[in-house]
Amino acid sequence: MGSGDGAGRPVPASVVGVAGEFTDPLWRTAVRLAPVEVALLRSEPLRRLHFVAHGGASALTTLQSYSRLEHSLGVFALVAHFRPDDEPLRVAALVHDIGHLPLSHTCEGVAGLDHHALGRGLLRSEPVQGCLERYGIAVEAVVAALGGGQAPSPLANRSGLLNLDHLDSYVRSGRAAGWLDGDPAALLRGLALQGCAVSADRAAARTLVRLVCAEARLHTSWDNVGPVSVVRRLARQLLDSSGLGARELARMTDPHLWAAFDACAATRAESAMVRYEPHRLRVVPVDRTDDRRSGGLGDGGGGWDFSLRKIYRSAPLVEGERVEAAAPELAAELAALRELPTDFRVWWG
Repeated sequence: MGSGDGAGRPVPASVVGVAGEFTDPLWRTAVRLAPVEVALLRSEPLRRLHFVAHGGASALTTLQSYSRLEHSLGVFALVAHFRPDDEPLRVAALVHDIGHLPLSHTCEGVAGLDHHALGRGLLRSEPVQGCLERYGIAVEAVVAALGGGQAPSPLANRSGLLNLDHLDSYVRSGRAAGWLDGDPAALLRGLALQGCAVSADRAAARTLVRLVCAEARLHTSWDNVGPVSVVRRLARQLLDSSGLGARELARMTDPHLWAAFDACAATRAESAMVRYEPHRLRVVPVDRTDDRRSGGLGDGGGGWDFSLRKIYRSAPLVEGERVEAAAPELAAELAALRELPTDFRVWWG
């Protein structure tokens, strides 16, 4: 075979830094990798994210099967696009999700585990801390860029405005679900970073609000609520029955978690059911104030309650102004998300 057609060379979206450059396939932005970024991509905490589904247990019933590493690199590409010379922010984008549990938000809060706290701990331990110090980057500067201090960050802010982390999540999820109309690279041209918030022209703002609403409806759908509620139950049962510690659970990958479920007598059968027979799950929204909510359901009133932790509805600025002032019709669409159910009853049919 000839050697002139790329044989033996890494592809542009290679995620281990062997080419010294990364091109995000969603945003289609090419980023020259700094040495510290290459080193981080080769470290265990970043490699682990390649085996953790961004969409959590909804990956069982949808095509939301892309990894936390893919999302992290997407956020990194956005930071490199908007703030190319901000070294701590670039590093923060790469490492912002290293604390995520297996199946991401599905296991969040189980046994009190919190991915933000876990991530800060990993930043201050080996191999990440040593990697940063080797290249002259202060760990606390990265923590601040993650929004861990008083100042807001483009990766996290408490203002309710859209940040770069959620921007990538909405658009990447929209592509996986078929909700994204048009070209993400063209959408990016309609966006700017104003302070720590994403600002959009009117056309881009309409697209983003559509994606925010679609994501919220995905979170409240059968496809998310059913499998997520089962896996959370299984994770608690695994901790109670197997002798596994919460910290050990936190550092598993998705394949490790499924293997642990299969190895535990208390979780083996239901773990197989949720993977191979998820169509048997029944999900109904309930009114928390209705005392009858536990009766009249499958298995003679059996099943379990499940509540969503939150529904994300962060809004972009519209041409530099808050959406309520600049585009009240879009603000109304986001406000309507408050009517979505967050409490459910789930059982096996």
